[in-house]
Amino acid sequence: MNLKALGWNEFHQKHFDELKTPDSFPARIAKSQREKYLVYCESGELKADIPGKMRFNAGRKGDLPVVGDWVAAELRPGSDSALIVSILPRMSKFSRKSAGGTTDEQVSVANIDTAFLVNGLDGDYNLRRIERYLALARESGAKPVIVLNKTDMCPDLEARIAEVRSVALETPVLTLSALKNEGFEKLSEYILPGATIAFLGSSGAGKSTMINRLLGEEKQAVGAVRESDSRGRHVTSHRELILLPGGGVVIDNPGFRELQLWVNETALNDTFNDIMELSSGCKFGGCTHTHEPGCAILAAIAGGALDNNRLLSFNKLKKEQQALAARKEQNANNANQITEKQQSRKLKQFKTRRSNNRFDR
Repeated sequence: MNLKALGWNEFHQKHFDELKTPDSFPARIAKSQREKYLVYCESGELKADIPGKMRFNAGRKGDLPVVGDWVAAELRPGSDSALIVSILPRMSKFSRKSAGGTTDEQVSVANIDTAFLVNGLDGDYNLRRIERYLALARESGAKPVIVLNKTDMCPDLEARIAEVRSVALETPVLTLSALKNEGFEKLSEYILPGATIAFLGSSGAGKSTMINRLLGEEKQAVGAVRESDSRGRHVTSHRELILLPGGGVVIDNPGFRELQLWVNETALNDTFNDIMELSSGCKFGGCTHTHEPGCAILAAIAGGALDNNRLLSFNKLKKEQQALAARKEQNANNANQITEKQQSRKLKQFKTRRSNNRFDR
């Protein structure tokens, strides 16, 4: 395999040169299942795993390899499998907060150039979910592109496009029908040799069908959607990096059942840049945009220039982001306290040993 065709560039080469060992070679994670990996490298594909030390030192799941990662690997002696010795720094990563009450980052894919945010124009359509995906995509470092699939099932396509563009701002909005194989020429601007694309969206949005159309074969399993809500089963059970015949790399992802924010304030504000610009015209600093006289946002809502639901969505995501930031800070403080206690304990043990050595003499 050609490394450049897999997405290798100067950024990855620089960091590989810093981390490589005499026997290591660059490889890219193509599949990941329960800490067992399939990697692509110049010699082809290899099964790989990680050493126990890497697993032990990983402070969180995001510190372990994910699909799209570039790694330094070594061949196991007398075997056709490889050992991953280090993970190269990531150019981008699409992350969300892990499910449940823990405050931990769950990295889905890494080193993607473009994130196709796929939404079906059937019961899957949801403006508020699109805003959430946009915020996460902006945080990822990849270029977000909204893809509206199933145009064949949308009786008022132009109205839907206008709604999405009202929240997309400068983010490109593409429309197609995977079922009828229409509109795929619009993707060619982003699917280039050496570029990595990730398809992200809920189950039933049509991600796997779109990839099959790009491949020209029915490689990815496709499932039916429920008529009641247009949601699909998780037919795609794992992430997979796929080489496209025309050049470029695509990553298929299982649909997200829940998508909790893992973003900073800047990414969220950029996603709602229209509201941020309007707020600069408010009469009072610290305006809550609820009742204050001279509020530019309330004036825009009253005049029909801003949808009140967008403001409600922003307030909801802002509250979620602030709560996340507070939990991160608390976790950092707790970690620092643990480190200080460990250092104090080590210093006490050192002094005790030093004192005992003097007594022995």
